[in-house]
Amino acid sequence: MVDETIKKGDKIQVMYTGYLEDGSVFDSNEGKEALSFEVGAGRIIKGFDDAVIGMKIGESKSITVKPEEAYGERHEEMVIKLPKTQFQGEEIKEGMMVSSNNGMQATVVSVNENDVTLDFNFPLAGKTLKFDIKIVAIN
Repeated sequence: MVDETIKKGDKIQVMYTGYLEDGSVFDSNEGKEALSFEVGAGRIIKGFDDAVIGMKIGESKSITVKPEEAYGERHEEMVIKLPKTQFQGEEIKEGMMVSSNNGMQATVVSVNENDVTLDFNFPLAGKTLKFDIKIVAIN
C-alpha cells in the first residue's frame, strides 16, 4: 500500500548517500541497486534502522547519526605499535589496510625506521554520520 508506514519487521528498499561531518561522501548507492534490509533486525547501524520507522514509500529525509548509534566510539587501545621487522618483505605505507593473522583489518597510521603503528578501529568509529535516505519499496 502506498500510504503504509514502515514498522519493525518490514522488509524495505532504500536509496541513500552517507556523508561525514565535513560533507565528504563515504558511501552511496545512487545509480546502483537499492539497499534491502529488514527493519529492526540489526543488520545495519541502529541510527539508520531507527530513522526509517514511520516513513512511507517515496518519502525522503536527512538524518544525523551519532557514533554510539553508528559504529561506536574509537578505542585508543586498538591503536598499536609493532616492530617494522614483523613486516619484512612487505612494502607498508601510511593509509593502507593490512590484515592480522586472525583476519582483523587495520589501517596503517604511521611508519618509521623501527615501528609500524596500526589502528584496528573501524574506519568510521567515533564519527558522526549524516545520511540522505529515500524509501523505494516496502515488501
